[in-house]
Amino acid sequence: MTDDKRVALVTGSTSGIGAAVAVRLAAAGIRVVINSARSEAAGRRFAGSLPDATYIRADLSSEDEARRMVAESVAHYGRLDILVNNAGTTKVIPHPDLEAADADVWREILGLNVIGTWATTVAAMPHLRESGDGVVVNISSVAGSRPAGSSIPYAVSKAAIEHMTRLLANTSGPQVRVNAVAPGLIETPWTKDFTAIAALVRESTPLRRVGLPEDVAESVYGLIESRYTTGAVLSVDGGAHLL
Repeated sequence: MTDDKRVALVTGSTSGIGAAVAVRLAAAGIRVVINSARSEAAGRRFAGSLPDATYIRADLSSEDEARRMVAESVAHYGRLDILVNNAGTTKVIPHPDLEAADADVWREILGLNVIGTWATTVAAMPHLRESGDGVVVNISSVAGSRPAGSSIPYAVSKAAIEHMTRLLANTSGPQVRVNAVAPGLIETPWTKDFTAIAALVRESTPLRRVGLPEDVAESVYGLIESRYTTGAVLSVDGGAHLL
């Protein structure tokens, strides 16, 4: 199946930020590949609710699974123009509790957040280059540049994502642009219990509210359409980075 409509692969896209990105891209007439490591039935239902979407189950902590997902996406639609690396994981560990952030925690978080993002991007890059105007948007976090976040390993993984974004942007042009968004606190299933942090955000940040997945999705779409922007990390945090 090939035509002039762009195709986007959005990883980790059955809920939260990833789902909002998928909805936003679909609304712009972009065909979307939905992905999750679990919840296949829910993923297929969500894909079916969009105008032109398909679902591929893949656990991106496995390099083989990442390659298969990209190959199946291209086999289904005949092209790949946009990659949004949203899939990720975390553990809630207070930063002073160093022993709780053991080697297994580091391997799990870095394995998906960093290595999974890398493997997916490497697999997608030949197809994005072939597109001629390929785009990668990585989902980072305000924790990637500040001493914050659900755990130290998570924050370090997002710092790695941001520098990976710059390094890839430096080597992937002119055919492919690589950017990232760095959300602050966003209302998702992950953050439903972060009541104290949410109260602080509402009291102290310039925009005085917690972000919505749609806020991040709009910024992702903006970077996709910003054809003279690469290597950027866009804060989507209501101004929290100013504090």
